[in-house]
Amino acid sequence: MGLFNNDRLIIGYDLGNEICQISYAFSETGEAETLSQVAGAQSYNIPAVLCKRTGVNQWYYGKDALRYAQEDQGILVDNLFGQALAGEQVIIEGEAFDPVALLALFFRRSLGLLTQVASSERIGALMITCEMVDGRVLEVLNGMLAAVHLKTDRVAIQSHTESYYNYMLRQPEELWTNRSVLLDYRSSCVRVYRMECNRRTTPVVVFIDESVHPFYAWEPLPEEEAAREKRMQELDGSLLQIAQNAMSPQVESVYLIGDGFEQEWMKESLRFLCKGRRVFQGNNLFSKGACCSMQERLSQSRSEKEYVFLGRDKLKANIGMQVLRQGEESYYALLDAGMNWYEADAAVEFYIRDGSELALLVTPLTGKSGKETRIVLEDFPGSVARLRARFSLEAENLLVIEVQDLGFGEFRSSSRRVWKERIELYQVPAQL
Repeated sequence: MGLFNNDRLIIGYDLGNEICQISYAFSETGEAETLSQVAGAQSYNIPAVLCKRTGVNQWYYGKDALRYAQEDQGILVDNLFGQALAGEQVIIEGEAFDPVALLALFFRRSLGLLTQVASSERIGALMITCEMVDGRVLEVLNGMLAAVHLKTDRVAIQSHTESYYNYMLRQPEELWTNRSVLLDYRSSCVRVYRMECNRRTTPVVVFIDESVHPFYAWEPLPEEEAAREKRMQELDGSLLQIAQNAMSPQVESVYLIGDGFEQEWMKESLRFLCKGRRVFQGNNLFSKGACCSMQERLSQSRSEKEYVFLGRDKLKANIGMQVLRQGEESYYALLDAGMNWYEADAAVEFYIRDGSELALLVTPLTGKSGKETRIVLEDFPGSVARLRARFSLEAENLLVIEVQDLGFGEFRSSSRRVWKERIELYQVPAQL
């Protein structure tokens, strides 16, 4: 029996600087669908803008915001996510507004589109996806979520990379047995994601390599025939170069997403991509992938056990410690490889005797041998104590350990000492 029935929604929300999209499913195994702004059409993009009507406290979002601004009936506020990340107040008609509050207003209003299928009050779980996730992005999105007051605590955040991975998990395996490539053309660049599976490991380890290639800023093709043909050849030739560098004989499928691919200018590049590969085109992969990701979390399907994704945001090592249980030494798992570093959090209470060191075992899933890391509790009071240790991450490879002295029952009260240490788990390669 699943956690949800027909009146509970699982939502994937793709949040960008220019547009957002919302996908949904009614169960952990149901097909993810994407909300359209036009009934019967694939109009998935919601312009990520607000418009304050001139002289009154009345706000519009999305296409209505663009319309009122074009009619000079209000002040347009765009780049909502970017302004929230920058953290500077937004001045409108001489009044200062918190950019995170404006982002929250847009988020709340856009969720109102769910009335096409159900009330937004019926959201059972929500996954937000965006281009990348770091400490500042988490701070802004958590602030936005706090302001919206969703009636669920099943909320998570992940990058586009992970949404691509989760989308592929729901596709037939022959499309990604070895490798798959995603090309995302938005604004003035093409972002390339190369997904590769290492099937020599158990579970199968999946990596996604990302690269960004400057490209022509997207705009409608010229109407004049000669200028149109010249522009199409420029776009086609440049994409062909990117595609040739991204492909390998092992690539089984290619996905083209983004508004830039919608007009029919691809000839030679598309001919090249289709040689021995299946090619798909659309623009709602990330929101669907976010929805699929939340479905995986809720159902803990077979795929989740057979595959582990080691992307940019993932912890790439198992972390544990050797402990004595009923007189026998055993391994105690603390943090598992494959979890998002910003969601990693573990606590354990234990006794320490005749020593002032903790020994952690760090075992990478990248093929390197494990290592033992020792943490010295300086000026440790006494020879026996009960301790509480908490483990979290400040970055993908930066482990934070906080140890608290709890004393030893009636024999020794707590010294209230707290030891805190940061450990670099492994080297992270430079990324774009």
